[in-house]
Formats: sequence, C-alpha cells, structure tokens
Amino acid sequence: MITKAHIDVKQDAKSNNQPIIKIRNLRKAFGDNVVLNGFNLELYEGENLVIMGKSGSGKSVMIKCLIGLMQADSGYIEIMGKDLLSLNQVELDKLRTEIGFLFQGSALYDSMTVRENLEFPLRRHKHKFGPIEDTTPLVEEALKNVGLLDAIDLMPAELSGGMKRRIALARTLILKPKIILYDEPTSGLDPITSKEIIELMRNIQREYRTSSLIITHDVDCARVVAERMILLVDGINYAEGTYNELASSEDEKIKAFFKQ
Repeated sequence: MITKAHIDVKQDAKSNNQPIIKIRNLRKAFGDNVVLNGFNLELYEGENLVIMGKSGSGKSVMIKCLIGLMQADSGYIEIMGKDLLSLNQVELDKLRTEIGFLFQGSALYDSMTVRENLEFPLRRHKHKFGPIEDTTPLVEEALKNVGLLDAIDLMPAELSGGMKRRIALARTLILKPKIILYDEPTSGLDPITSKEIIELMRNIQREYRTSSLIITHDVDCARVVAERMILLVDGINYAEGTYNELASSEDEKIKAFFKQ
C-alpha cells in the first residue's frame, strides 16, 4: 500500500500551490450501507487529480456531496476557501459558476441547437458576466476550443457520441470555470474518440490552468491525464500516488485496479 510517507511527499511537491478543494473525513450512508467512511481529498490549483473506484464505491456520491446536490452525514468540504456547508443558496449558485461539470451522458438539451445549449448557462448566470448583448463570440470561442465550430447550428440528434461529449465540454468552458469535474469522460466511447477526448482534456488544462477532478474507471485515461491518483476503497482514500507508483504496488487491492 502507498504509505503516509508517499502522501506527504506528494503534498510537499504541491507546496507551491494552494488546495482549491479540501475534503475532510467525509461520511455518507444510506441506511446500513456505508458508502463514504471518512474520505479525504485535496485538489491543488492547476492539477489533474484522478479518482478511481469500483462501481458502487462512492465516487458519484462524493461528487454530489462536493457540489451540494447531496448532503453528507458529516465531514468538511472547502472549495476556493469557502466552507460549502455554510453557504446559502445564492452563495452556492455563485460558487457553482466557477465549477464546470462534464456529465457522463453529456446532458445536452435535445430541443436546443448547439448554439442554444451554449447560450443557456450565459443566460442563467448573468451575475458572472453581466448582460451580454451578443453571445456569438463566446459561443464560437468555446466551440473552437473543442474543434467543433462547424456544429454551431446542429441539433444534438445530429451529433455522434464523441461530438456530444465535446459540445458538453464547450458548454462547461463557456463560463470559464476554475475547476472542472469530469464524470467518466471516456465512458461509452470508442478507443479513437476516447483518445481525442483525453487529449482535449490535457489541452484545456494547459491552456486554462484549470484544476480538474476526474472520475474514471478507464486505466488508459488515468495513465495519460493523472498527475496524481486516489483509489477509493471501502469508503476511504485507500491509496494515493502517481500512476506509476500505484501501478507498481504489490498491495492486492491496488493491483486489482490495474489488471487488464
């Protein structure tokens, strides 16, 4: 198992940056089913952090608690210096404009064109940018960033799965978030499209210096994008380290993640 010494070394390596997300002793149960049992996490500015866990291990529950969609039983969550549990609804909505979320199913509005899908968050969060008379420059910039400017007037039904994932990412980027949460970004995609999405994620981090929390079961995705990884086992952050450190571990619970 990766020891506390390994974790301390990782924290020392990030000492020049401040944690943009802190999770301490997070607990969540559904009846007798304990999903999170004292989970801890720190995400640093400009970092790609991958969370891996088996199905039902609590990855999605952790994310929902992190963005305030689910109430944890106990624990502490801090985002950009703000105690999540102390925020009122207005403050929480404002904080969420700094957090982009790429849903596993893309979650585009089927009745809206690509342009309208991207305009929607701009209309909903007017307090961030103020009134915008012409949204076209922002929409086109976001689409150029994902290589799909030509799709601006298409409907979601006219897009492939990979294109939908890119458009969803463009909709996330249009609010210029400081943090992006990726929920299984390559799930359901063919290997070639998965590689394109992975490269796009890396380009976005380099260009925007976003802090990214990536939930995935895709070992290839983790190998390419992760600067650091946390393995979620038995409701806790069981092991932490680089991909190579974890992949070379002799701990059976860790080895299970890297068996092909």
